[in-house]
Amino acid sequence: MERISKENYYLDIAQTVLERATCLRRVYGAIIVNNDEIISTGYNGAPRGRANCVDMGYCSREAMRVPRGERYELCRSVHAEANAIISAARRDIVGGTLYLVGRDARTGELLPDATSCAMCRRLVINSGLERVVIRRTRTEFDVVMVSDWVEEDDLQVPRDPDAIFNQQ
Repeated sequence: MERISKENYYLDIAQTVLERATCLRRVYGAIIVNNDEIISTGYNGAPRGRANCVDMGYCSREAMRVPRGERYELCRSVHAEANAIISAARRDIVGGTLYLVGRDARTGELLPDATSCAMCRRLVINSGLERVVIRRTRTEFDVVMVSDWVEEDDLQVPRDPDAIFNQQ
């Protein structure tokens, strides 16, 4: 019998966690592991005490015709990565790994393009996590070094603000 890799073992657990997600578009599950110990879990859903999209029967962003990947501030859900980070003490996750799995809520198919949004990337960076492992298929995954997200600063503004206006 061939043993499952540690990465796929933890990704399988994250995939089980996403079964609690309440989004009508995409469901995500995340777990944080440090020193081979699960520290916390998270899935996407409305903040405690607020109605979830599955309970309301509609997605607010879809009702407003917001394209996928835009205007996350209009989403009812707290993302899986954020929930996992919120549920952990920073001292316990510094240097750890976040495992992330996404699935299409309608079809149940794994999301081969799953990744953290810009807001969650900032949370991951500040939490002190070292790596993010993202499931692509049942057995394939990508490993992202959080330091790469720091270097890819997506909101970097030129030192000369006038350069923005002079490019037109």
